[in-house]
Amino acid sequence: LRTLEPHIVGVGALLVKSTAITDFTVITETLLKSFEKSNGTALMGAEVISIEEDRKSVRIKTASTIVESSYLILCGGLMADRLAKMMAIDLDFRIIPFRGEYYQLSPQFNNIVSHLIYPIPDPDLPFLGVHLTMMVDGTVTVGPNAVLGWKREGYGKLNFSLRDVSEMAAFPGFWKVLKANLSTGFEEFLDSLYKPGYLKRVRKYCPQLKLSDLTPYPAGIRAQAVMSDGELVHDFLFSETERSLHVCNAPSPAATSALPIGAYLCDKAAVKFRL
Repeated sequence: LRTLEPHIVGVGALLVKSTAITDFTVITETLLKSFEKSNGTALMGAEVISIEEDRKSVRIKTASTIVESSYLILCGGLMADRLAKMMAIDLDFRIIPFRGEYYQLSPQFNNIVSHLIYPIPDPDLPFLGVHLTMMVDGTVTVGPNAVLGWKREGYGKLNFSLRDVSEMAAFPGFWKVLKANLSTGFEEFLDSLYKPGYLKRVRKYCPQLKLSDLTPYPAGIRAQAVMSDGELVHDFLFSETERSLHVCNAPSPAATSALPIGAYLCDKAAVKFRL
């Protein structure tokens, strides 16, 4: 460990030689261009108002248009449960948003690591812990934590949605998972508010960092499926109707694994819809 990463401390480490980092924005834009070259059309900012299904087709209604197709694959993320509910699927889960807050290290630390550095995660939770990530532009980010979000698409720390909070409060699984992870959740909440607490977690394996080295960086939102018994879903969760396939939970690192996941969904859809 000391030879490969002189600035990292620990009892030992596992070296994964195939690990790498990429720019997912560029990947997404490239996939979009490829899709459009195949005569596909992407509707940006089109909120789904309703979904209707009959024996021959599925119709997705938005504020501006209606899209009709023979079959439908839904990867709804933060809205996965609401989209499934539109199709009258009996749900035993809800999507609970968790904010993943990051910091970026000061430029003088761009070469502090030469690998992606992960702590040992809690096996009871589907989160990977606060880690160091060397980005493609040479900068290094720290994070994320996992803080309960008060809005499904609330990327700001103070974002709040009465509808989202009301739905969480009305779901028995929310209270059960909260009770089972009260101590951990409280620690995450405190570290979100108290920057030195966040720094303390990073200094366990990178002790030379100081408070001033953590600079602002955009947060992410994790769409976490929680069952009615309070179980945090650690694996993929699918729901379906005769003409639709819903991805209701995609565990981390789903973005990293997006291409093989997409291939798996195509194979699954081909079998289900007899394509």
